[in-house]
Amino acid sequence: MRRRGLFTLIGVATGAVAAVVLAPVALTVAGFTSAGIAAGSLAAGMMSSAAVANGGAVAAGSLVAVLQSAGAAGLSAGAAAAVASVGGVIGGAVGGAAGGAAGGAAGGAAVLLSHSNSPPSPEEEEEEEDEEMINLETKELVPK
Repeated sequence: MRRRGLFTLIGVATGAVAAVVLAPVALTVAGFTSAGIAAGSLAAGMMSSAAVANGGAVAAGSLVAVLQSAGAAGLSAGAAAAVASVGGVIGGAVGGAAGGAAGGAAGGAAVLLSHSNSPPSPEEEEEEEDEEMINLETKELVPK
């Protein structure tokens, strides 16, 4: 369980940093550049749709306006915190899953290695029979 927590922490930190570093790159690739919206880009399509829906202009504070502002001037402190939070959540989920998988694999390997090909000793057989008896005694019988 401790390993999963470590993987989760690493995932949160990595996801948060990567999201903040890669957000400006993603905005530029989408067409939200420092020179304005790039012609023929995803951003241009979004701007066109927003303008048509708003009677010919892009509304201040709309998604297109906010993304263009971030593309032109960079992320504000608040936007960077929001992006880092989302990246951290995603990174934590991925890290937690990786930690669980690593722990599960290690646990499975330990179980496989602990089983030998030799037959159980008389003490082990007796222990198994006792466990089976305990399991039978604790089950309730419910009439149908």
